[in-house]
Amino acid sequence: MRRYRWIKWRKFLLWLGILAILGLLLWVGRPTSFYIAYSVLSLAFQLLFAVVFIIIQFVALFWFLARGRTYWVLPGETGATWDDYRGNPEIVENAKRIVLLLKGVKEFKEMGGEAIRGFLLCGPPGTGKSYLAQVIANEAQVPFAYASAPSFQNMFFGVGNLKVMRLYKKARKLAKVYGACIIFIDEIDAIGMKRQGDGGGMGMMFGMGGGSGLLNELLLQMDPPNLDGSWIAKSLRSLGLRRKKAERPAVLTVAATNLPDVLDPALLRPGRFDRQLWVDSPDYDGRIDVFQYYLKKVRHDRSLTPEKAALDTIGYSPAQIKHIVNESVVIAHQRGAQEASYEDFRAAMETYEWGLKQPLRSMSEDEKRNVAYHEAGHAVAQYLLKPHSRVWKVTIIRRGDALGLAATKPTTERYNRSDSEILGEIQVCLAARAAEEEFLGKKLNGVTSDLQQATQLAGAYLGMVGMGDELFSWLAAGTRVDGLKALRPKINELLKDQMQQVRQLVREYAGFVHAIAEELLLRGDLTGEEIEGIYERLYGETRPVPPVIKSGVFADAVAEVAPAKMAEEDDDSKESS
Repeated sequence: MRRYRWIKWRKFLLWLGILAILGLLLWVGRPTSFYIAYSVLSLAFQLLFAVVFIIIQFVALFWFLARGRTYWVLPGETGATWDDYRGNPEIVENAKRIVLLLKGVKEFKEMGGEAIRGFLLCGPPGTGKSYLAQVIANEAQVPFAYASAPSFQNMFFGVGNLKVMRLYKKARKLAKVYGACIIFIDEIDAIGMKRQGDGGGMGMMFGMGGGSGLLNELLLQMDPPNLDGSWIAKSLRSLGLRRKKAERPAVLTVAATNLPDVLDPALLRPGRFDRQLWVDSPDYDGRIDVFQYYLKKVRHDRSLTPEKAALDTIGYSPAQIKHIVNESVVIAHQRGAQEASYEDFRAAMETYEWGLKQPLRSMSEDEKRNVAYHEAGHAVAQYLLKPHSRVWKVTIIRRGDALGLAATKPTTERYNRSDSEILGEIQVCLAARAAEEEFLGKKLNGVTSDLQQATQLAGAYLGMVGMGDELFSWLAAGTRVDGLKALRPKINELLKDQMQQVRQLVREYAGFVHAIAEELLLRGDLTGEEIEGIYERLYGETRPVPPVIKSGVFADAVAEVAPAKMAEEDDDSKESS
């Protein structure tokens, strides 16, 4: 320590001696020396001014570019509470634990623990990941920063790092005031993808600045050393007047992504995003809860109930439910009603899923007939072969890029499918071509997407889930395209077998196909309830139990698809058509 002080004093005396010698030389040769010194100082000042001006320009440019597109929300501004987050009670219970830790940071540290630093929300779009982060911040009464990961990227290398540094610097300052702070980064996969050793970018002016360098900065800011960056603390510590150890402010980074598998392992290690929560679409009870929340805010009649709406929206996210409810009100307002009805809700769903109605007035009667039998084939197969679904609607009115469609809705949540159900789905795809050949005597080009879907299902049946004569999976051998090519002969054989079975089905229920096609030509579209009424009128019974479908390629027996007593009635209806 004494040696260090002596070195500092020696440097000071050396500089003092140099200045004294220069001053003596100037005093000895006064006029000439003063003129030379003035010229040198003037030139140096001009150079210094030019350098400072350039530096100021670059500092102003980088300050403008480095401004983070971040929205800061202080406690109490949003007012979002647990009562506003609906549909996933299990998610709320896990989030409440985070709030409990944020509220008791001081007590938790006194117990010897460390506040969590990262919380990763995974799940499909629209499930409420960002809204959940707002609720956590509001319930914990701490500041909340909302930022999008792509906003950190910049054409100048290093500017993104400055944005991240400034964001966390401000968060630490607020955490010292409020006890904690939350930073929410949406679409974290935009900057957190696995590094490939690219060096972190392509230079100053080429490409997007950042690369792995931006990820490295985020990793450092999430798990920094215990440093006290204030100048007062540094001054007191240098003078030996501050002996207290530096503390790390409680800054919680909450991130959201739809692709957790692509994130860098360094982001997921303990100390960073060591807690992960999957936010999925709500189940039936959750959708009822969401509909109760949103339907309370709009006028609707008794026909539109949360239970009925929840049954029709299996797989919908809360964001989609909110949109459909709002669109129902829009449709009701457009038709001059004061309340939204179930029919408005249904129309809103159809518009959302399929697009607006765009009738083709120039379509000939022959082409309409072709489309009608195409969709009737789909509808009959859907009604008879899909036990866990119900026909939702069949139409020959153009929606989007489809001339017609036959759609089903599941009756309950389904998390797995049997081999019989997959084969039934393949037959549904092929039923349109079977109806065309049987009742129109020709093949049409409208089966493009049907054949594509049938091929994909057959490929998965044989090459992914081991339902054929082999347990080989293409997922272990290469890409899906390579697997389809390798299994092409067997896939084609399976498709031909299912085509024969579905052709037998449409023959035996020819009267059903003709009745649906005729109603479509008259009215344009049919609901599932109307199709069920047609079946009961023709056969005098309710929907039959679907057969257990087997593949004739890999099984000896093919299940019967219809009772034999219906054959004569179907033949009579076919002759009358």
